[in-house]
Amino acid sequence: MMKKQIAPVIIVWLVVLSALLWGWPRPAGVPGEGRWTVTISYEHPEQISITLPGGQGTRSFWYMIVSLTNETPEEEVSFYPKFELVTDTFEVIPSGIGVPEGLFERVKGKHQGRYPFLESMDFTDHRIRRGADNTRDFAVFWTDFDPKAKSIQFYLAGLSNETTAIDHPIQVDEAGRPIPVYLQKTLQLNYSIGADPQLRRGATLRYEGQDWVMR
Repeated sequence: MMKKQIAPVIIVWLVVLSALLWGWPRPAGVPGEGRWTVTISYEHPEQISITLPGGQGTRSFWYMIVSLTNETPEEEVSFYPKFELVTDTFEVIPSGIGVPEGLFERVKGKHQGRYPFLESMDFTDHRIRRGADNTRDFAVFWTDFDPKAKSIQFYLAGLSNETTAIDHPIQVDEAGRPIPVYLQKTLQLNYSIGADPQLRRGATLRYEGQDWVMR
């Protein structure tokens, strides 16, 4: 499992715990002038295993296909994704970390019929042009997560330019005022896990709904 620096994770979870206690700020019901959110559809996450080269064994990943359509008044919008998998055991896994060569090609081949123009997340054109004809499909990957987890959330940011700010739970400036933490409108997908930790390769995810939050 991926190791991460302790301090940033603690800061993230202080903000997360504050949100759990008082609730994430809610996106605006009616977006203000100049605010946009792309239309998203998605396939539920699937598990996939790949044999690593050089006798390094087999490694499991989770992937999700997301489709983005610009139905906003803007001729084009910019897509800079920040997608994370978060477990109820406080593990935070960014997408795209440690993805081995050949994994995307394998998934693209599997879904070629429905998604002939499937893209990986290392794309260089960040524009999503208006209209259904310009819909873009992406395959997103995460490394496998903590076997002890009972539920997970996927947080998909970069789909909107709506932002807000909240006070940091502990950090203050020189005048003693809380430092602002800037949040972005983010899609939260909720899943519970239906398998014994010892049977991770047979694990299935049960969809528990979605919500838009400021995160």
